[in-house]
Amino acid sequence: MSYQYHLFFCLNERSNGDDCCARHNAQALFDFTKKRVKELGLNGAGKVRVNKAGCLDHCANGPVMVVYPQGIWYSMIDTEDVTEIIDSHLVQGKPVERLMI
Repeated sequence: MSYQYHLFFCLNERSNGDDCCARHNAQALFDFTKKRVKELGLNGAGKVRVNKAGCLDHCANGPVMVVYPQGIWYSMIDTEDVTEIIDSHLVQGKPVERLMI
């Protein structure tokens, strides 16, 4: 099964006290994205898949998500950023440059 867009969210949590995506609300942003993609009918085969990922090695930029097949990396702060990524990148096919890392 293939997808037009495959999103991977870093949900890594570091137990040693180092910065990580989990400390920057990554789980809530992941949950919001998954719900919003489904509400818009964008999920499913040939469309959009939203997945959890372990460490993506961009801890200082967290929370982060990478969109394949383009390999575009995003750093998001809140649900407004995620909504912009969904509306612009996933719906219109236009990556959001201001959120790219």
